[in-house]
Amino acid sequence: MKLSGRDAPGYFARPEAGRTGLLIYGPDGMRVALRRQEVIAALIGPQGEQEMRLTRIPAAELRKDPAMLLDAVKAQGFFPGPRVAFVEDASETIAPVIIDALAEWREGDAQVVVTAGQLKPASKLRKLFEGHPNAYAAAIYDDPPSRAEIEATLKRVGLTNIGSEAMRDLTALAHELDPGDFRQTMEKIGLFKLDDSDPLSSEDVAACAPSSTEAELDDILNIVAEARSGEIGPMMKRLRAQGVQPVTLCISATRHFRTLYAAASDPGGPAQGIGRVKPPVFGPRRDRMVRQAQGWGAQKLQDALGFLTDTDLELRSAGQHAPAMALVERTLIRLAMMAAR
Repeated sequence: MKLSGRDAPGYFARPEAGRTGLLIYGPDGMRVALRRQEVIAALIGPQGEQEMRLTRIPAAELRKDPAMLLDAVKAQGFFPGPRVAFVEDASETIAPVIIDALAEWREGDAQVVVTAGQLKPASKLRKLFEGHPNAYAAAIYDDPPSRAEIEATLKRVGLTNIGSEAMRDLTALAHELDPGDFRQTMEKIGLFKLDDSDPLSSEDVAACAPSSTEAELDDILNIVAEARSGEIGPMMKRLRAQGVQPVTLCISATRHFRTLYAAASDPGGPAQGIGRVKPPVFGPRRDRMVRQAQGWGAQKLQDALGFLTDTDLELRSAGQHAPAMALVERTLIRLAMMAAR
């Protein structure tokens, strides 16, 4: 039987122990692995693996010894409770082995959980599980977690008091990060808020979210956007000492000002516009960029982007002989002076 995208998350959290098996497949190995971990943990409980109620069977080993799967399905353990025979990275070459194991399955046997990559509709594995009266097949796509899934993950890490802005930021973060990084971030947030009864805030999310690769450039970009031209020189010396390249600085500045322009030009205003930008902006940095966009206005930001584009072209020009970092510093000072007007 097929598990629809709507029903699958609920089944993964509360699987039925009496089923013959479950096939989880999809192009993203990380997403498939996370769902497999979730459903197996729900089937056998937290002590299941220690109690030897989980048998892991890599597909490569099953090809060498086809009897492994049926032996695992029929084996009786020392500890009571549901058992799982897990076949990892299955392919069409071992489909006959899985077909035979499912045909021999009887009530009380271990449930067969199979993971695979992308499978075509004509796949023997898909047809087996989709057509089986007591087994399920679930396709895992590259869709970000829904709000309900995010809330379930928050509950799992011990958080139930969630502010509306924090939920908005978590939803944006779920769209930006891959599933493994997002889950680690959620666990980090759970530890961060341990024994803290205050609602989860946008600032808490920002404190735990992974830092961007441009984090070390934020200071100079804020200095420029906030018209603090007197601080540009010392900061540029620091960046030069860190080995920041002029082109990297110019690209980062262009990205920052594009974000400000997108916020300032939004019909709903900067506060609404900043919520639409990619990658998402969190916590205090979000409020700071809203203030910057309001102070500049769309027209001045458009002019600023023009100056940055000209500088970028000049840096890449074959006939450019002036010191590259000096060109960028001159442009940043010019932008800071614009903001002050």
